[in-house]
Amino acid sequence: MKFTTKTPKTRVYLCSSCAKLLKRGRRRYATASRETPDLYDVVCVGGGPAGLSLLTALRASPTTSHLKLALIESQDLTPARTWSLPQSTYSNRASSLTPSSLLFLDSIGATSYLSHDRLQPYHAMRVWDGLAPSSVINFHSLNPPTQTQPPAIAHMSENANLVRALLSRLSTLPPIPTFSPATLTSITLPPPPPPSSPNLNLSSWPLLTLSTSATLQTRLLIGADGPNSPVRTFASIPSRGWDYDRHAVVATLTLAPSDRPPSSRKTAYQRFLPTGPIALLPLPGPHATLVWSTLPSHASHLKSLSPADFCTLVDAAFRLHPVDISHLHTLPSNLHPEAAWREPHTPFSDADLPSRILDVQPHSIASFPLKMRHADRYVAERVALVGDAAHSIHPLAGQGLNLALADVKALVGAVERATLCGADIGLRASLEPFERERYVANGAMLGVVDKLHKLYGWEWGPLVGMRGLGLGVVEMLGGLKGWLMRRAGGGEGGGGGMMGL
Repeated sequence: MKFTTKTPKTRVYLCSSCAKLLKRGRRRYATASRETPDLYDVVCVGGGPAGLSLLTALRASPTTSHLKLALIESQDLTPARTWSLPQSTYSNRASSLTPSSLLFLDSIGATSYLSHDRLQPYHAMRVWDGLAPSSVINFHSLNPPTQTQPPAIAHMSENANLVRALLSRLSTLPPIPTFSPATLTSITLPPPPPPSSPNLNLSSWPLLTLSTSATLQTRLLIGADGPNSPVRTFASIPSRGWDYDRHAVVATLTLAPSDRPPSSRKTAYQRFLPTGPIALLPLPGPHATLVWSTLPSHASHLKSLSPADFCTLVDAAFRLHPVDISHLHTLPSNLHPEAAWREPHTPFSDADLPSRILDVQPHSIASFPLKMRHADRYVAERVALVGDAAHSIHPLAGQGLNLALADVKALVGAVERATLCGADIGLRASLEPFERERYVANGAMLGVVDKLHKLYGWEWGPLVGMRGLGLGVVEMLGGLKGWLMRRAGGGEGGGGGMMGL
């Protein structure tokens, strides 16, 4: 194999004596390639938005573009490179990208590869308490309007749109070896060479064996491999938290035509119910994405309903009293007459609510369990964790992807600083600035979202009144609401989009 050590860029990592030893050892690698692993500066496990944005940022940065990088992904990335859907069809896996996330993606050259006709900005959020309909808070963007469009709080994007854009951007940069589909069969630390050996001591570099029989050894191993991260397990980093005993039901919906005057401004809606929040987020045209956090039994019931009954129950969840919604969950079919009979007895204004649901996209209804997890730390010697490998958060705030991109931005910054200083990028001392920047910020957001979920799960009258009073105070105090919005957009230590704060 080839492992160049003579360029000035590589000398920042190896002293001259080590470079001579490596040069001598290179001949042995060439004659024993089947037993000797390929050496890399950075190997990223996980080809989702977090892993792809990290590799794109490292390759696009003039400071780190020379690093030898590799990607390991268990799924075949070929379909993701050519992903395409009809204009009227949308994936049920969509995320809210805040201004700070879009700025980061733009800085690494990825936004120009997004399908912008599939992005949907939204300009306001309306959040209210299901047990106290008068307790409402309205959020609006703090960004100044432009000549062509109103200010946006965030943009909705299908995850597949972002993955394809990142893969397209990576294809324009110097190539990165990609092992896909391939799974990890082991991660170990090799034994040190004998004292008399001329080879470098790379016993602290993680050694990865893949299902394809390939072996890689890396100076820095990045875990962007999800909540059940093998990289985190290898590094012996505990992850603590709890399950919420709730499932998130997602679907792509078509909204009925509205009597409201047409506008380029779109609004996201979220209602807190005792069983969990329900949110409707706009997509292009008359479409929207649903995220409904509810009891596992309710999630199963929703998935068993006909499309018409599903739409009726979603409409009811934004309009009827929680007791009525619970009753509808007991009916196996024919929900519309029951819901229509109850609506006149429930005070609400359609002008303050999302448009009625006309249809649900076939095969778009799905659900997944909700949990909160936070790793004890994000770094170990020659290991760093980003995204879901480091933390899992309740979706009520729309934070997951934005927190992951904030992690990636901070980690790339730490690697750039270490490279400029001539330090070993895999040492824990080089990685600790990333952990300091993100651990407290992520922990604070995890805590706030967790407390919101628990707070709105109570039906005790005095507590309902107190939280309604709190929402009213936030609504009246523009400065406090502005501070929350700045955190929502990623400023002042915030990590990303917010539907419920």
